Amino acid sequence: MAMPTVDQQLCFALYSASRAMTASYRPLLDGLGLTYPQYLVMLVVWEEERISVGHLGERLRLDSGTLSPLLKRLEAHGVVRRVRSTADERVVDVVLTREGRALQERASDVPRQAWAATGLSASESYDLVHAVQQLTRSLEASRHDPTPHDPSPQKDPA
Repeated sequence: MAMPTVDQQLCFALYSASRAMTASYRPLLDGLGLTYPQYLVMLVVWEEERISVGHLGERLRLDSGTLSPLLKRLEAHGVVRRVRSTADERVVDVVLTREGRALQERASDVPRQAWAATGLSASESYDLVHAVQQLTRSLEASRHDPTPHDPSPQKDPA
């Protein structure tokens, strides 16, 4: 069996789509002074208002070496503060500031504009999000299950 071409590879399709999606956000976020990774951080902080750095990293699947510089820049812009948790001083929380709340209002149309750029219907968008989330769960689970699974269709022996 011949190896599939790059254009037939799921990994390349996802990689290309991710790059195109990130590029489509750039003009929407430039006016807000945010990079795409910073926007993702802010989405979670806007949702939670106060969240531990560890939990934030889990939500975004980012390690502390990647997350720390993002938080440092967001803190320098005044949209978040990092503070010690009152429950456990070993834990650092990220807290939304007044400026961060104002930024959320300015960013409120970004999701609609980004979705419009996809050309997908609401139903197609919903289905795609859930399919990609299922793919992510399967891939993460497969890292812990060394048994290879062959998803290719089996030919009828007849």
